[in-house]
Amino acid sequence: MSDLVHNGIVAKLQSLTPARVGLGRTGISLETRDVLAFQLAHARARDAVHARLDAAGLAAAIKAETNSVVLQLHSAAANRAEYLQRPDLGRLLSDDSRKLLSAQPRDAELALIIADGLSSLAIERHVPAVLNELLPRLAIVSLAPICIVEQGRVAIGDEIGQTLDAQLSIVLIGERPGLSSPDSLGAYITWQPRSGRTDAERVCISNIRAEGLSYAQAAAQLEHVIAEARSRRLTGVASQSIPASLPAGEENL
Repeated sequence: MSDLVHNGIVAKLQSLTPARVGLGRTGISLETRDVLAFQLAHARARDAVHARLDAAGLAAAIKAETNSVVLQLHSAAANRAEYLQRPDLGRLLSDDSRKLLSAQPRDAELALIIADGLSSLAIERHVPAVLNELLPRLAIVSLAPICIVEQGRVAIGDEIGQTLDAQLSIVLIGERPGLSSPDSLGAYITWQPRSGRTDAERVCISNIRAEGLSYAQAAAQLEHVIAEARSRRLTGVASQSIPASLPAGEENL
């Protein structure tokens, strides 16, 4: 194969994916530009994992944009280091947050939770825009106060949903960064959230970001899953026909 044909094939592949394909070589080593690009992507991923969410700023922005009641909560993980070393603590509310949540009304159908997860960057970049698309689609559903949770994992939505006696919970959370996506947002929908739920009992919509699933697409898929969950009274692997009917692009985990 000539160099011209080879280079054309490589250029075509690289135009179709952000993955590192067809990298050049200098002897037995990668070219310097590719090594530096990898190191930059790795640094961005590490920064996303360790960055702290500006919960107060996010709460203020959501209140201003949506006129919603917003609660700032915290998991049982006291800080980022403990959160990364003790995933179990990220699934539970702190004592103060549990008391604050217990004082809220219990007459809402849907609990909407925003957790920093493993990328606060994803939350700050995408959540306000997702909410602008999503909230008008939820007019027929009564909403509990929006909860912002620092140092939170997906399962913290189970305790929050159970405490609020909600039928459904949505957890918007920063996903584990990849080397091409330090700011990917995920959404986990759980019917009758309660402590002890497993990931097999949820529906996940993943890769919400500019280079992935658009805000409008994500909102449409969330609206569909919520409607089907309310109709069938379940989510997760028992509801495999729900994601099958969604628009193309959803990644179900």
